[in-house]
Amino acid sequence: ATPTPPPPTLDATSWLLMDYATGQVLLDGNADARVEPASITKIMTSYVVSAELAHGKIHMEDPVTISENAWRSGGAGTDGSTSFLELNSQVPLKQLLYGMIIQSGNDAAIALAEHTAGSEELFATLMNQYAAQLGMTGTHYVDASGLPNANHYTTAHDVALLSRALIRDFPDEYAIYKIKDFEWNGIKQHNRNTLLWRDSSVDGIKTGHTSSAGFCLATSALRGEQRLIAVVMGAKSEKARADANQELLNYGFRFFESHKLYTTSKPLATPELWKGAAPTVALGVAEDVVVTLPRGRYADLKASMDLPARLIAPLQKGQAVGSLKVELDGKTLVERPIVVLEEAVEGGFFKRMVDGVMLWFESDEKPATSEVPASAG
Repeated sequence: ATPTPPPPTLDATSWLLMDYATGQVLLDGNADARVEPASITKIMTSYVVSAELAHGKIHMEDPVTISENAWRSGGAGTDGSTSFLELNSQVPLKQLLYGMIIQSGNDAAIALAEHTAGSEELFATLMNQYAAQLGMTGTHYVDASGLPNANHYTTAHDVALLSRALIRDFPDEYAIYKIKDFEWNGIKQHNRNTLLWRDSSVDGIKTGHTSSAGFCLATSALRGEQRLIAVVMGAKSEKARADANQELLNYGFRFFESHKLYTTSKPLATPELWKGAAPTVALGVAEDVVVTLPRGRYADLKASMDLPARLIAPLQKGQAVGSLKVELDGKTLVERPIVVLEEAVEGGFFKRMVDGVMLWFESDEKPATSEVPASAG
């Protein structure tokens, strides 16, 4: 095995490094600890707005009226970030989306929430529903901007899950996150993610800060064909959160690599088929299996299939009949269902009768687990 230095030690409440393509967690520290998200909340706000745009419920050209709640709570008279929206003015939804993502405007976030759901309270309900769909089990939202509240919390792991979903589901809206500055009402403000200037491979995502949450940052970078997502929560300063994210990204790109192990078009096994028109059935995976692992450890992967002792026709194409597990040093990296690649129909009456008799004499003690080569073949 190629020697790998220890991962960076970060001075932060929690952190995580995730491979985008596989969703594998590569490095983490207290990643499931409950923390305040601060303005990282706005990743979910933009996710919900993007989803509602995709569903045709709202539109980029919609004029949005800036309510007193958005103006006062999100901008004027607060210490939070603002897009400098004027009370009772009408602003195109697209401009609000830019203002919230680039300038982190609280007023823009609240105005978007009110336009999308009728009220910020109802919008928070939508946020929680989308969070549940994405598997964010450690998250609960009460507002659209991330102002401190005991019932408003998340985890570094959940932020990474959300970031991955945003990049995957709404690439057009995600492209806004790499824009370095934005002007509204004659005021030009810069994106608060300083890594956009430091590292050309970084194209997002979002900063957050309150006195109680500390300095938080979720980033994503694309180098070659590999994309990584880094999340740091509760750093001590703006520079510290940027440095910590940079350390995670640099370490991940330098010391991890991805491999495609199996493709959907190639059978992994062709076991005997009982009572079928064909003697065997082709089994494989429903989608390509990609794994991310430390560089130089590819040969150490162990892959195994868990299949039933008998497969009896009929079987439908895509039907799950077992599982595939890929491990490294005893730790499961990937687990996927084994499915039927082509429909397996029943044989004729005589075939079914003969196999039925023979099944009486077949042992149920066949090993169900077998190793398979950890390669695409």
